[in-house]
Amino acid sequence: CCCCCCCWLQVMNESAEQTVTVVSAMGSCAESPVKVTDLILNMIDKAARQDAAFLVDLAALQEKHVETAKQLLGQGPGLTSFVARLMDDIANLKAMLQAICIAGMATDAFVDFVVGHGELWSAQLLAATCKQMGADVAFMDTRDVLVVSPTSDGTSVDLDEDASNTRLDEWFSKHGNHKLVIATGFIAKNHKGQATTLKRNGSDFSATIMGALFRSGHITIWTDVDGVYSADPRKVPEAVCLPSLTYHEAWELSYFGANVLHPRTTLPAMKYSIPIAIRNFFNQAAPGTQVLDLEAEQKFSNGAATIKGFATIDNVCLINIEGTGMVGVPGIASAVFSTVRDAGVNVIMISQASSEHSICFAVKAGEGDMAVAVLKKRFTDSISAGRVSGVERIDNCCVLAAVGQGMVRRKGVAATMMGALAKANVNIKALAQGSSEYNITVLIDQKDSERALRAVHSRFYLSDVPIGVGIVGPGLIGGTLIEQLREQAQQLREEFNIDIRVLGIADSKHMLTSEGGIDLSNWREQWETNKQPSNLQAFGDALASGYIPNLAIVDCTASDAPPANYLEWMGKGINIITPNKKLGSGPLERYQAVRRMQRESYIHFFYEVGRWLGWPSCRTR
Repeated sequence: CCCCCCCWLQVMNESAEQTVTVVSAMGSCAESPVKVTDLILNMIDKAARQDAAFLVDLAALQEKHVETAKQLLGQGPGLTSFVARLMDDIANLKAMLQAICIAGMATDAFVDFVVGHGELWSAQLLAATCKQMGADVAFMDTRDVLVVSPTSDGTSVDLDEDASNTRLDEWFSKHGNHKLVIATGFIAKNHKGQATTLKRNGSDFSATIMGALFRSGHITIWTDVDGVYSADPRKVPEAVCLPSLTYHEAWELSYFGANVLHPRTTLPAMKYSIPIAIRNFFNQAAPGTQVLDLEAEQKFSNGAATIKGFATIDNVCLINIEGTGMVGVPGIASAVFSTVRDAGVNVIMISQASSEHSICFAVKAGEGDMAVAVLKKRFTDSISAGRVSGVERIDNCCVLAAVGQGMVRRKGVAATMMGALAKANVNIKALAQGSSEYNITVLIDQKDSERALRAVHSRFYLSDVPIGVGIVGPGLIGGTLIEQLREQAQQLREEFNIDIRVLGIADSKHMLTSEGGIDLSNWREQWETNKQPSNLQAFGDALASGYIPNLAIVDCTASDAPPANYLEWMGKGINIITPNKKLGSGPLERYQAVRRMQRESYIHFFYEVGRWLGWPSCRTR
């Protein structure tokens, strides 16, 4: 038996004795841009606000499903049967929404009952379509099978597996065995028999629950992306689709906001070691990502990747509490975190010095004021007595996490990651790593979020030494250097694992930049057709905003204009290589500032002059 979950109205072709397809409510498309679940939630909200416009949304909901049914079923008894059932449900929903409108409020039980209709109609329509195509199919309302109870925090539910198994047996006794079962996602019942939902990622959760109940051979989640990526491709253009992940890696990545399964979604599959495949329905040639237990994943990937992925949580703040009176005092950490817990503040990461002099932790920016207020209140006496120095809030931060179970087997991963951040001129405010070594988490400035993510990703997923180069002065010397880089690029990549990309070319009048690298086979043509007015400050910004961690500008000019920008470029994490004498012969203060920047950071200034001709000499040491 195998089990699938789809995010739109789809037919899954699976070669197995029995296929269970779990469907969610209909999504959006160009002709119908509103998702069904969003439309239903808007209706409930309008009814609770006593806005009669909910009737317009209800009519749109009816039209969306009727038109889809006409396209799938055509005229005939199948369409008549589906529309009749739909109209009965619409009439019931109208009555319930009118009751909500009169009361001016909606209870959770009402909301759970109403919002689940999108999945009901989607599954009923898919089952009718498959039946009309000749399939041996049955429709399953999972409210007749799944029994759940809410978790203590109310954000998810726990499955009563024994009760659900009993009801599943009863369902098959009533409906018999079929090769294909179309089941509703997202909805279930509680122990009182009331309709409820599985909360966030409910349809995915339904799929893994059904997979566990059926003891499936595998579970496939069909979505609109090729799988799980090594980083957000919107932020990192060179992110790759991962062939496999362990359950723990999927948990870690999803916690940090990656587009992966919700952690609770994997629990039913993990219990029975059922593989989960994440596939793209619109690109079925793509193999997708397999989520497996550790042993199976190591066999599948042959231990290929040390770090599987990187993710960020943006817009967080750092809360720091410190004081000499905290050292060696039992229960300080407990007091801190129980206080923020009672205030309903979620802690994203924790870092504590071994001296116990300080504890810092990250929370979402919107919860920062609350965290500071409750901690100041809790430690009022300690602050007054000087045992606690104070509670400090640092805003505009971002959490960056590297995830991979392979880190436990390889030395130097943390050093490599920190080195990549240092070379990208990214400062680390706090650091956390569990003893399991599944992830390394750092807290950085929000403004460095995308640059840091690209820097660490390129360090682990591009070549061993990715280098982005900007050439200032593409005349005789600079142009010849560009040609040399073009000729040597392949050899450097293959023999030395050095990936050099020319990210920009500039002279006194024009400049050309490319985030991924300029094609050096026709750079002169690109220079003539795509060049922009020269701005050396913007030139440096363009290089620094990219995702290559190791950056260098080679100044091949004899002009004073580039040296005037050296200090600013170095402040952005860009190394300088030049035969230009103007820095050394210019203002002493500027020269000393550049040398001081070099001493105090990872950024280098190389005054490289070949004999007689003034060629830049790029050393390999």
